[in-house]
Formats: sequence, C-alpha cells, structure tokens
Amino acid sequence: MASDRSKPYENLTPDAVLDALESVGLRGDGRLLALNSYENRVYQVSLEDDVGRTEGAGPSVVVAKFYRPHRWSEAQLLEEHAFAAELVEREIPVVAPFELDGKTLNTFNDIRFAVFPRRGGRPPELENENVLEWIGRFLGRIHAVGALRPFKARPALNVETFGAEPRDWLLASGMLPQDLREAWRSTVNLALESTRNIFERTERTRLIRLHGDCHAGNILWTEGGNTALGGPHFVDLDDARMGPAAQDLWMLLAGDRATATKQLRALLQGYEQFHGFNREELGLIEPLRTLRLIHYSAWLARRWEDPAFPAAFPWFGTQRYWQDRILELREQTSNMDEAPLDV
Repeated sequence: MASDRSKPYENLTPDAVLDALESVGLRGDGRLLALNSYENRVYQVSLEDDVGRTEGAGPSVVVAKFYRPHRWSEAQLLEEHAFAAELVEREIPVVAPFELDGKTLNTFNDIRFAVFPRRGGRPPELENENVLEWIGRFLGRIHAVGALRPFKARPALNVETFGAEPRDWLLASGMLPQDLREAWRSTVNLALESTRNIFERTERTRLIRLHGDCHAGNILWTEGGNTALGGPHFVDLDDARMGPAAQDLWMLLAGDRATATKQLRALLQGYEQFHGFNREELGLIEPLRTLRLIHYSAWLARRWEDPAFPAAFPWFGTQRYWQDRILELREQTSNMDEAPLDV
C-alpha cells in the first residue's frame, strides 16, 4: 500500500481497507461507502461485530479515516486524537476515534489510519439565530478546553504559515501563468502586508488549540430535545492547530455586513456563556479570511498530482482561476481597511 507522494492512495483498494480494519480486530461485512474527503480517504464501513452498535440497531457501522502520508507526523496526529478525547471527556459533542488495541492511531502497510463512530446529521441552519447560539455555546466550551494547554507538535496558524509560505511555494511551483505571475505576486504581497499589520496591532491575541476548520460542513445537526439526542456535533479535527479564537467563528458567517453582524452576535451570545472572547480579535476576521484564500490555492496546487484533484477541481490553474484570485485578494485588501464588525 506504500505509495509515492503523487499517488498516495494508489493501492488503497476496498480489500486493503477491509484488511486494515481486520488488522485491528474489526471484520467488515463487505459494505463500504467512500465519503467526501480529498485530503484523506474516508470510508463508512459496515461490520460484523458489535463495535459502535446502538441498541436495536443493525450491523455496526464505523468510519475509517486513512491519513494522507507525509502530511502530519505521528506526534501531530496523536495530539489531534488526544484533544478530541479531552473534549469528549467533558461531554462536548466532538467525534473522537476509537481506541483499538490500546491505540487510536494504527498503521497498515505504511498508511496511518483511525476508526471513528459514525454520526449522522445534516448541515446546521446558520440563518437561525437559535442554532448559531447553540453552536456558539459548544465552541465556547471547546475553546475553554483548548486554552488550558498548547499543542506541542501541531503548528500555529499565522501570517507565515498560512500566507508567506504558501505564497513562496506557489511562486516557485511554476503553476502560475507567466503573464499573471507579477500581478498575483504584487497583489498577494499587499494583502499580506495589511494582514501582518493587523495581526501586529492586535496585541492581546492569544493562541489556543482550535478546531481549525470550523465551517458548516464540519458541524452535523441532529434533532432532539437535549444535547445527548440532538443539536450540533463537531467532526474532523484534521486541521486542529494553535490559532486565535476568531478562526473558529468567521467561517460560520455569510452574507452582507449586516447579516454577518447578526450571525456573529448570536454566536457570541452562546460562546461567552462558557469562554471569554477578546473583542480585539474581531479585527482578525478579514485577515484570517485572506490567509485562507492564499493557503487554499497552495493546497490545491500541492495536491494536483493526486488524480482525485484534477477530477474534482477542473477549473483550478486556468487563466480565469488566477484572474479571479487576483480580484478576490484585491477586494480582501480593501475589506481589511474597513472597520471590524461591531457586536
């Protein structure tokens, strides 16, 4: 199953997935469903045994995640798992991996994998203020735990790691059209200058352990009258890292300024019941959005030799794509000159 970096999952066949699970004592009944994931490979697997079974249910169903080789070290993956377990221990609805053979992280033919309970649900209704307040309460609890101690192995989200480094990588990659290279470079540099200035003057920013990728797709909502039966639960801590608390809030905002202000107010209404929020960090929302845009382009470029990426993102790398990114970053630079959201 070992593979080079361009085709890391070339030999991850359905039989290999089942063999990996059997290596940790889980026998599949042959039914696999590939779930939507590009960075890793994730499968829903029906089992013959009782792991993860709920009372009265049919065959047990688990989710197996096979981690992209060379992305995270073993220490970094174990920190993610330990953070998830820490949150679950405090009855925060985060999906954490099972411990199998005394470990949450296992290896089969050089690919690391973990097995999680399956949790269903639908995307949360982010236009509903009650839903946002509910999500905010749990984010406050996640951050209260995240603030207790730092990650030691996982990286931090900052201007260098999410801005300067991906910029430099893209400029060296040869993937930028030659006639747009200078326009893109100068636009990114201006955006990063504004971003860096805002970070530097936001003096009381505290870096804590974060979910890191807290968008609506990573929050599943189930119906029910209490948190044991319904409400939000958080999945996929794969991007967990050190960063400012605002990182886990801004991706839940959408629409114009008035709408985003209303949404943020509802989130913070719940959040601040459990954890204080430094209002200075409201000024980091647009800089964090800017960093994500730069980082996202580099992420696609770094993965382009993975056959799944050209099939899923056929528009990437075209002349139009880079033209749109230049316009997008210019708009972001303008947005960063505006006053932060006022809640």
